[in-house]
Amino acid sequence: MGRISTFLLLLQTPILLLLCVSAADDDEAIVSRFQEYLRIDTVQPKPDYYKAVDFLNSQAQSLSLESQTIELVKGKPLLLLKWPGSDPSLPAFLLNSHTDVVPFEDSKWTHHPLHAHIDPHGNIYARGSQDMKCVGMQYLEAIRKLQASGFKPIRSVYLSFVPDEEIGGHDGVEKFVQSQLFKSLNIAVVLDEGLTSPSESYRVFYGERSPWWLVIKAKGPPGHGAKLYDNSAMENLLKTIESIRRFRAAQFDLLKAGGIGEGDVVSVNINFLKAGTPSPTGFVMNLQPSEAEAGFDIRIPPNYDSEALERRLVEEWAPAGRNMSFEQFKQKFSGKQVVTATDDSNPWWSLLENAVKEAGGRTSKPEIFPASTDARYFRQAGLLAFGFSPISNTPGLLHDHNEYLGKDVYLKGIDVYVSIIKAYASYESKSGSRDEL
Repeated sequence: MGRISTFLLLLQTPILLLLCVSAADDDEAIVSRFQEYLRIDTVQPKPDYYKAVDFLNSQAQSLSLESQTIELVKGKPLLLLKWPGSDPSLPAFLLNSHTDVVPFEDSKWTHHPLHAHIDPHGNIYARGSQDMKCVGMQYLEAIRKLQASGFKPIRSVYLSFVPDEEIGGHDGVEKFVQSQLFKSLNIAVVLDEGLTSPSESYRVFYGERSPWWLVIKAKGPPGHGAKLYDNSAMENLLKTIESIRRFRAAQFDLLKAGGIGEGDVVSVNINFLKAGTPSPTGFVMNLQPSEAEAGFDIRIPPNYDSEALERRLVEEWAPAGRNMSFEQFKQKFSGKQVVTATDDSNPWWSLLENAVKEAGGRTSKPEIFPASTDARYFRQAGLLAFGFSPISNTPGLLHDHNEYLGKDVYLKGIDVYVSIIKAYASYESKSGSRDEL
C-alpha cells in the first residue's frame, strides 16, 4: 500500500509543479502589464494622455469591455469603459482613476521614475506606482480574474480613466460629472483613490479637505540693502509668514495631541518664495526688492468654518493696509463639503467593509482624506464616494522621491478588488440610487 501511495504522489508532483509555474507566469504577466503602464510618460505639465488611453484601450479590448473616449477639453481624453450587468435597471457603480502623475527630480531617485525598475526585494520604483496607476490597473486585473472565474455581473460596472487630477481636475472629472453623458450612466457609488497604510489595515476615506492654493503678495519701498525701512516688501511678507506659521503650529498641535486624523485639521504649507532682483551671477545683494510673494497650499476639513478662515486671510494674512494683496485663488473648491456615510444607513459601506474581510484584509476607522481628490466632484454631484487604495504595510511616498510599490502588495490588492467588485456587482437592491438618496 505504501508503494502505491508513493507512486500516486510521484504522478501528482508534475501536475502540482505545473500549477505553481502557471500561477507564477500569471503573476509575472500581471506585473509586466503594470510596468508597461508606469512607463508611459503622463507627467504633468505635458502628459501623453493619448498613449495612456491607447494602452488602456488595448487592455479593455482583451476583456471585451465596452469603450468610449471622450474629449471634454481638446487634448485631454477621458476613457470610459463598461462591463455590462444583466439587470440594466439597477444603478451602476464607477471605478475611477486618474492617468496623470506629478513631476519628479530624477537625480534624487535610486532608479529612474519612468523605468518601473523592480529591485531584488520586489519593489517597483516608478512615479505613479502609488498615485495612482496601481489602482487603475488593479481594476482591470480584477475584472480579468472575475471573467476567468466565470463571474457575471448583475449590476453594470463602469471604469473611468481621467486626466488632470494632479492639477485640480477642472478639465477632467469636474467637467465629466457636469456632462449629460455622465448623468445618463445612473451611477450610485464611486470608488476613487485612497492612501497607503503603514499597518496591516487598509485606509478608507469618506470625505476630504478642500484645497485653497493662493499667492500672497507684498509691496514696499525699494532702496539700498543697508537701509532699514518700515514696511519693506520682505518685512511685510515675513509678518504674514509668521502669522501663518503660528496658525499652522496651533493646528499641528491639535494633530500631535492625538484623537483626530490628519484630515481633521487645517494644513497650511509655504510651497514657494519669490523676491529679489536677478543678476548674471544670481541676485543683487545690495538692493531691497519692491515686491515679494509666497505661494501657499491650504487644505480645509469639511467641518471647518471656511468663511472665518477667509476673513483671517483678508484681515490678518494679506491686509491691504500693510501693502498686501492676494491673487485670485489658483485653486479653490467652493462646492458644498459633502461626506459619505459609513454606517448601516449606507449599504455600500457594509459591502465594501465585508468584501475586504473576505479577501483576508481589514479596514481601519474611516477618515477624512488629508489632501484632495476627484472624489469631491462626485460627492458634490450627489453621489456616494469612497477613497480606497489597497496598499498596506507600505510607507506613503505619493509625490515623494523613490515612490515604489511592492509586487506582492500590488498582487494582493487585485484580489481585494476582485472581492469588492464581485460584492458590488452582485448587489441586487435598488437602494443607493441617486433618486432614493
